[in-house]
Amino acid sequence: PVDLWTGRNGTVDPGDQCSCGAFLSGTIFPMGELVQLEQTAVQISQKLELEIIKVDMYESKLTIYMEKVVNLTLVIKMMEDDPDSYSELYIQEVKIQIKQVEALILELQASIQTSSSVLITIRKEITVIIVELTKLETKYDKNLVLVTRREYIKLQQKLDECERRHNEIFNPNISCNHGGISRLSKPIISQLNANLGTGHIYGGWGKDSHPLPGTENRYWYSAATTTVVRYMSVYSDYYKLIMRQAMKTYDLLSPKNWQGTGNNYIIRANTFYYQYASPFSMAKFNITSQTAEYRAVSGASSRFSYHYSDNQNLDFAADESGLWVMYATEASKGKLVLGKIDEAAFALKQVWQTSVYKPSVGNAFMVCGVLYTTRSVDTKTEEIFYTYDTHTQKGLYVSIPFEKFQERYTYLDYNPTDQKLYMYNNGYYVSYHVWFNQNQS
Repeated sequence: PVDLWTGRNGTVDPGDQCSCGAFLSGTIFPMGELVQLEQTAVQISQKLELEIIKVDMYESKLTIYMEKVVNLTLVIKMMEDDPDSYSELYIQEVKIQIKQVEALILELQASIQTSSSVLITIRKEITVIIVELTKLETKYDKNLVLVTRREYIKLQQKLDECERRHNEIFNPNISCNHGGISRLSKPIISQLNANLGTGHIYGGWGKDSHPLPGTENRYWYSAATTTVVRYMSVYSDYYKLIMRQAMKTYDLLSPKNWQGTGNNYIIRANTFYYQYASPFSMAKFNITSQTAEYRAVSGASSRFSYHYSDNQNLDFAADESGLWVMYATEASKGKLVLGKIDEAAFALKQVWQTSVYKPSVGNAFMVCGVLYTTRSVDTKTEEIFYTYDTHTQKGLYVSIPFEKFQERYTYLDYNPTDQKLYMYNNGYYVSYHVWFNQNQS
């Protein structure tokens, strides 16, 4: 019947023959181009995987080369102090070692420059191909192009991550534009402490977290065989620290008794912040004027120390936003309390209560207004297990494992000037590079 064809897009001729119209595109989809783009995606992916492996290799090499330089520095110093004790053959051997390290460093520099160029080239290749995919989508079937576009989106994300890790190692962005700590590097062991004693297990070291002009390269060190805080040494730079050549060593017992206890101290703006021995309070020693003063911390208890060490009742920390002190109170039943210090008034201006029990914590530090606490996993592994964000006033249990040089350590602090963690591990200077998550909106 004729009404069955109502709404048809064809025609019926007088002989009852049906003629239907069909639209045929004037152009054919260039499948060859799309296949070529897919093959290019595979090639770029392989290049990226290679660069990611290289970034991991660079990190390991930097640690190894640093250790070689430190060891050679010590050997040269000993030779300078007593040149007659070394034969010509030994001196030639040391010279060869120096040349080898120089060659290794030059090779690493060249590799880094090449890697940077490769990443720039990959970024350009992806940009060009995204433009080509857009043209194909506009002119032809979007569904055919969509799968390939998704692959390039994955490549872009992988490239972003590779570039971010590369920059974190070689061009660190010292800011809080990130989403918190993602991981730590392997421990970088500088050397045994300046006292050359493994018995000096209660100590700390690092850099000024807010250096005065002209003191940016300075390092400091303090340690003892007990938790008493008496001596603190300052070094003009890393070389002098390694060579154990202090600019000056300060004695908190002379001429006045300004001794402290517990070794969770820091230096900020040329001022040494530490726990005063008696009365129990927070103290600061001005390195320039060589004078000290102390203030009581309201409610702070001397009963709750960290897991690894006694008398760490007041733990000082510094980050991008200022100076902090961590402690516990009887009212908090041993749970860690976080206080922000007004540096000018030397008094607490704001306090936060966390839910983590302080004696269960190995140590703690601050980064960008966020508290990070650690605990032991096993003899070789520690983990960041709890964080507290002072901006949102929320705590969170996490698991960010990292390797320890030796089982027990008595000091761990973050420095915002180089975004490194400084650890005092059984008498050794140890440090860590810190990696951050991408900024989370």
